Amino acid sequence: MMAGAMGSLTSLVLAAFLGYGVAWYLGAVDGNFSLLLFLAAVVTGIYWVAEKLYFLPQRRRSAESIEASVAARRAELARQGITQVDDHSADARARLLMQPWWLDWTAGLFPVVLAVFLLRSFLFEPFKIPSGSMIPTLMINDLILVNKFSYGVRLPVINQKVFDVGSPQRGDVMVFRYPPKPSLDYIKRVVGVPGDEVAYLDKKLTVNGKPVPKVPLPDYFDADTMRYSRQFQETSGKTYLLLNDDDRPPFVAGAENFPYRENCNYSSQGVACKVPEGHYFMMGDNRDNSLDSRYWGFVPEKNIVGKAFYVWMNFGNLKRIGPFN
Repeated sequence: MMAGAMGSLTSLVLAAFLGYGVAWYLGAVDGNFSLLLFLAAVVTGIYWVAEKLYFLPQRRRSAESIEASVAARRAELARQGITQVDDHSADARARLLMQPWWLDWTAGLFPVVLAVFLLRSFLFEPFKIPSGSMIPTLMINDLILVNKFSYGVRLPVINQKVFDVGSPQRGDVMVFRYPPKPSLDYIKRVVGVPGDEVAYLDKKLTVNGKPVPKVPLPDYFDADTMRYSRQFQETSGKTYLLLNDDDRPPFVAGAENFPYRENCNYSSQGVACKVPEGHYFMMGDNRDNSLDSRYWGFVPEKNIVGKAFYVWMNFGNLKRIGPFN
């Protein structure tokens, strides 16, 4: 009876996880994979503890009872002079000790789920690049790794920092929770840290009144759009590549009413902002095709996820695998 009830309960739990995943995939809910993985670790952990403390000892007692019954029967038959007895006790014992399906799919998965949860929460997390805002540094469908401890150790799900390690620097490629909708993860480059005066006027970046060095390179050809863009090498904290589209005007159209918007001055030439304390100014390397801090504002420190540093796979182009600036 207990086994039947636990099987039914486990079916409901697994159906809930599956339903959430399907609803997330179909866009009916805003998915939170960190929360889903945390709940999976908690649920499978409860089953794992129950298996170790209750269900496995119970199965062992049942197996021992069978063995004792078989031994008593064999002894009784021996007293009667019967020595040739069919013995299927080993098979019966193995069946009794075998985990039922509802434990195999919960307690049996707990070590794997826990390892993935800890690895993803505190060490490295994989992401997929969905757009071309970071071309030519990162391409659409690049699968990247993000260092979760470069900017401090944070509690999973709530993203609360508990141990400080370092802070984002100009030039870092950073993953963060999109300020207007924190359930989404974004990736851009840090161009301004707290206290910086950042200006992007006539497609030229200056930080604290000093122009950021920008060297022209041969034009970049985008095979997907069949278009050429002007390509430059820029150095701010580190050296990286960026693109400009001559057909796009320098002014910022459609900037939102974000927190600390009063720190920014928009004009026909572009935008100039004073980065508030505890915030960062982010831009995409594909400068004229990036929805970034020019449009939706500053990234608060609490939204930081980690530092992107490595392309571990691109199934359409294996040459993409490797570190990047």
